[in-house]
Amino acid sequence: MSAAVEETSLGLDNRKLAMWVFLGSEFMFFGAFITAYLMYLNTTAGGPDGEIFDIVYTSVSSFVLLMSSLTMVLAHHAHEQGDMRRMRMWILATAFQGLVFVGGQAYEFTKFFKEGLVPTASPFASSFFVLTGFHGVHVTVGIIMLLGLWSYSRVGKVKASQPLKTEIIGLYWHFVDVIWVIIFVVVYLIPWG
Repeated sequence: MSAAVEETSLGLDNRKLAMWVFLGSEFMFFGAFITAYLMYLNTTAGGPDGEIFDIVYTSVSSFVLLMSSLTMVLAHHAHEQGDMRRMRMWILATAFQGLVFVGGQAYEFTKFFKEGLVPTASPFASSFFVLTGFHGVHVTVGIIMLLGLWSYSRVGKVKASQPLKTEIIGLYWHFVDVIWVIIFVVVYLIPWG
């Protein structure tokens, strides 16, 4: 199949355009979840009293996730340069940082459960867990994509001449990071009460 057949009339590869369209739809989903969270923010209805968020802990976890965007850029750059060894190294670093973030989220959820903040405690609790949990699922999917890319590059199914594959996964990964910045600001940093 020739390159001209794979491109849209805009000169953009069909696979890349498909990822942008998918990310646009995901942005709408997250917009709906953030709106629901804001609607139910002050409806704890028996949820835990006082400060429930550990801002320092979540800030460190957020920093790790944001730094994974840097390692993703380095992976894509290495792939464009044809350096598959470095590309794989940066892909693993990105996946590891994603795992640290997801592990941190699991720890935070466990702590909330022990303090009585469970999804069924209130509309606020359910909207919080759906919003942050949905994001955690997206990070997990991204980790799986990264590890798949790493594995395929090891066995030669992703070649040095195919940096678009890394770029497309990178688009997804950067989207997950940007969405987390929005969630972090809305949920953890802005005092709504």
